[in-house]
Amino acid sequence: MSLCRICGGTVTEFVEFGRQPISDAFLVPGRTDGEYFYHLAAGLCQSCTMVQLLAEVPREMMFHEDYPYRTSESASMAKHFELVAKRFLETELTGPDPFVVEIGSNDGVMLKTISDAGVRHLGVDPSAGAARAAERAGVRARVDFFEKTSAAAIRQADGPAKVIFSANTFSHIPYIGSVLEGVGELLADDGVFVFEERYLADIVASKAFDQIYDEHYYLFCVRSVRNLVERYGFELVDVEHLAVHGGAARYTVARPGARRPNAAVAEFLDREASLGLADLATFTQFAANAKVIRDDLMTLLRDLRAKGKTIVGYGATAKSATAINYCGITTELVPYVCDSTPDKQGKLMPGSHIPVRPPAAFSAPYPDYALLFAWNHAEEVMAKEKEFQESGGKWILYVPDVHVV
Repeated sequence: MSLCRICGGTVTEFVEFGRQPISDAFLVPGRTDGEYFYHLAAGLCQSCTMVQLLAEVPREMMFHEDYPYRTSESASMAKHFELVAKRFLETELTGPDPFVVEIGSNDGVMLKTISDAGVRHLGVDPSAGAARAAERAGVRARVDFFEKTSAAAIRQADGPAKVIFSANTFSHIPYIGSVLEGVGELLADDGVFVFEERYLADIVASKAFDQIYDEHYYLFCVRSVRNLVERYGFELVDVEHLAVHGGAARYTVARPGARRPNAAVAEFLDREASLGLADLATFTQFAANAKVIRDDLMTLLRDLRAKGKTIVGYGATAKSATAINYCGITTELVPYVCDSTPDKQGKLMPGSHIPVRPPAAFSAPYPDYALLFAWNHAEEVMAKEKEFQESGGKWILYVPDVHVV
């Protein structure tokens, strides 16, 4: 047990994945000494119901100049954020000289549409490499962590923000109270803070244990988000379910009384109560499901290799660090992983030290099986790699259960 980072309540551990590396810390071959490891475990707060990690990795070790993830690498996510931007332009950024800020703007894929529309904007991201990529796309970016002090500086320079947006970033931050204090500093009186995060109900239903890793410090549901934002003087006014990332939710937060809450908030809360998302037993079963998936996956991989079949990993995702290291997958079972991100290619997967190769290696020649770590992009990936299946290749997936496509 430990204390909740939000309310100080008791957090009870329900799952642990053992010794884990930093999920996006890809290694240079021959320079693996001193690799950082931490103990990965998650628990449920018995008071505010927030699911959270029990150990914190220093933020500078995860989010830095060489942070390799680039949102625009995924065509489906690029399209998703283009639609998000267009929606803001139609519904929120209609007044005189509106200003929008994105927390964790990465390579600027969302703000590019805002910039092209001539709307004042600023992306805030601690990765200088990501910020440079955003600036090359015509997006104004600030290399910084978003918190109360940086938000105050932004307001002084640019005025209040009509929209503050964050996608797959807000849940990464253990000191989340400081971020909300920053939102309080920067948000216009009639503005909205909108953030998208992986949805706990989908994670539990799909048994997606690999969604738990260092960057996902919190796993949000509507109840825990409502409890969180109310502690910092905000009101949850809307929730929408999203299909991205294997199931996500978009939360809209405003100052109390500024917006009328949508009926969806109460509907989500009722549904979550029926799903047991505040009950420890629900998460104890989730942990048991993870063990079954681990054992089934390792049995399948070993059987295939014993039969002389070749297996390659596909997608050097952050969440694959949990899957690979928890399951104990080695180069004997999966000799390399293919990934389209240039900054990952030629390096080694964290912890396991499995080599990462460019997409061209996937077809030179095709393997018998491909273990899809990027399972949340399965439709996009399989459409892209249609020739692999036509050549007789088969995909291995492990969410919600181990199966072969």
